[in-house]
Amino acid sequence: MKEIGGYMELEHMQGSELYPDLHHLNLGRTAFVWLLENIPHSRVYIPEYICRSVPDSAESAGFNVVRYRLDEDLQPVWGSEGAPCSSDILYLVSFYGQLTYDEICLWRSRYPNVIVDNAQAFYDKPVSGVHTIYTARKYFGLSDGAYVASDIAASAADLPEDHSGDRIRHLTGRLEENAGAYYKKMLAVSDTFASEIPRQMSAFTQNILRGIDYDHVREKRCSNYITLSRLLTGTDPAAGEQAASGRNPFIKHMPECPFAYPYYHEGGVALRKYLASKKIFVPTNWTYLIDKMPKDSLEYEWSANILPLPVDQRYGEEEMQIIADAVKSF
Repeated sequence: MKEIGGYMELEHMQGSELYPDLHHLNLGRTAFVWLLENIPHSRVYIPEYICRSVPDSAESAGFNVVRYRLDEDLQPVWGSEGAPCSSDILYLVSFYGQLTYDEICLWRSRYPNVIVDNAQAFYDKPVSGVHTIYTARKYFGLSDGAYVASDIAASAADLPEDHSGDRIRHLTGRLEENAGAYYKKMLAVSDTFASEIPRQMSAFTQNILRGIDYDHVREKRCSNYITLSRLLTGTDPAAGEQAASGRNPFIKHMPECPFAYPYYHEGGVALRKYLASKKIFVPTNWTYLIDKMPKDSLEYEWSANILPLPVDQRYGEEEMQIIADAVKSF
């Protein structure tokens, strides 16, 4: 029987999600596995430069993974197994929102099964006929949540429901205190994701997604990105100006809504430590590659020396100036 009365739960948001009509799942990695389970294929081609959870999730689920390298323009370099065939899946990543609509269409014309990872391009609309994954917690204060654009016959509504209640303590804690006090709790939550299976997005996460001002988030992220670009490189990406990319292929064009500002510095490891001493925390994408890949590889170079500087909606011009001043002082 339906409960009536009693104490109040979290308020029900009355707004709209950005992608209300897409499949709602619990995590990006489980969304990927769910697609692999529903797309007939022989192998799945995944780039070396990617979060470890993506290939690990596919291999743990029993799928045949082939890794490929990238060149200076982020174009695939096929290895000993050659290019994908018609029975394979090609997994493409929009690094910092740099994968364009035309590029996706070109890859789709060559390969029948393409999956695009938009974890770093949440606002980029899916291309028709291309399976596309979005990870909500990369852009918003959430513990989980993913969307999938796909024309597969399966429905995420048939999956068991996810529950987020035990995952949000570090989020509520950070809102009221500092990040350091809840950092270990955040890591503990992340560790549990390795054993997760595909599930429906939780009611909690979907409720929060209905309460987000998506236009405000886009405006703040774009403004902060432009400000950092001006302060660090003297260029305005909104006006079509490009910084001399050199060894940084991730700033060729202005993203639709930036994930972060990918700043290149040849002493990236030392710069991260210096920024942390100034209470500016910048992650490494992705630490395991520094140990795995040769030091002369692009994957090693990007992991060590590309710093995803924060430009998210919590901040404004003052914080961008603080970041730029710290980088310049280093």
